[in-house]
Amino acid sequence: MNDLVLIKYGELTTKKANRNTFIKLLANNIKNILKDIQFNIKFDRVRMYIECNDSKIVIEKLQKVFGIHGIVKVSRVNTNIDDIKAKVLELLKKETFKTFKINTKRADKSFEIHSMEFNNIIGGYVLKNTNSKVDVHNPDILVTIEIRPEGTFIYTSVIKGIGGYPVGIQGKGMLMLSGGIDSPVAGYLSLKRGVDLECLYFESPPHTSIEAKNKVIKLASIINEYSGNIKVNVVPFTKLQEAIYKNVPNSYVITIMRRMMYRIAEKVALKHNCKVIINGESIGQVASQTLTSIGVINSVTSFPVIRPVACMDKLEIIEISKKINTYETSILPYEDCCTIFLPTHPVINPDINKCLLYEMSFNYEELIEECVNNIETITNLKNDNYNDLL
Repeated sequence: MNDLVLIKYGELTTKKANRNTFIKLLANNIKNILKDIQFNIKFDRVRMYIECNDSKIVIEKLQKVFGIHGIVKVSRVNTNIDDIKAKVLELLKKETFKTFKINTKRADKSFEIHSMEFNNIIGGYVLKNTNSKVDVHNPDILVTIEIRPEGTFIYTSVIKGIGGYPVGIQGKGMLMLSGGIDSPVAGYLSLKRGVDLECLYFESPPHTSIEAKNKVIKLASIINEYSGNIKVNVVPFTKLQEAIYKNVPNSYVITIMRRMMYRIAEKVALKHNCKVIINGESIGQVASQTLTSIGVINSVTSFPVIRPVACMDKLEIIEISKKINTYETSILPYEDCCTIFLPTHPVINPDINKCLLYEMSFNYEELIEECVNNIETITNLKNDNYNDLL
């Protein structure tokens, strides 16, 4: 294996006593994301190195691993001046630049030449062998030389990682995943803060189509590129949804339906050892997301509910969805169970006492148990049957 990739931790270095736990989990997540590639991985509290045959593929995959601050293709040489000079010049001959800067980091104090002096030595060598100038403030190219006990590492650019915490460090959350724009973004943002995910999707055939279900599974597969562990739990919601429309005034249908979804989400979250429920609610975006509605709907559960996009406007959410490649799938014209029977004038300030009264008109507990007991759990998100949308 001829290529070497250096990973910089960034935010993980602030974790002090828990630092090793974060780094070990990051290493495991990287092993999972690279499981189809031949590689070796070594790490300590400061750096992580991956030896591989194709750094381009590895770097592409690492750019979707949370917990990484920077990714660098590096060259490793023996710690002697001649080898370092030769490698620096070799790397620079592959670049187009007019100005440069040398930045030496001398972690191995047994190397007798101090960093500033070594910068001058290597900089002078570059000046003699290239048509360039030194610019210490705004160079076209920065050459970093890290002199470490295990060797000297040289690189000219750092690819920015997506940061955050390693997925799983915070435990697991249950994401209420619809076919819209918001909930996949909420899932992505939760992954970034170290929350592993399972997904919960409510289907209502024949009112919702197989394409609507496939659309959600496709969205889950896209955000799974940042995790590798996501499953989708599909709730058969038809009978409960029909009972709601039969027994509840039209203006309260969405409120009662969302209350039922939260009850189901809590049961499934507990069953799958999740610590929180996560959804894509954004304050004021629709009738069920006014502060009054959120309070009335949320009152059916004492389980923690996380709303990562709650204070974002739609354009901000769309921008993230385009960045993570969920947008084009989210806007496919297949309706989920929250939109198929949307009332003309849904209540925006629901009365909780009316909700309790309407819920007493039918046996929702039995219907909820039937939903939970007949959940379909999908683990193979790449199955062609799910991804063939059209």
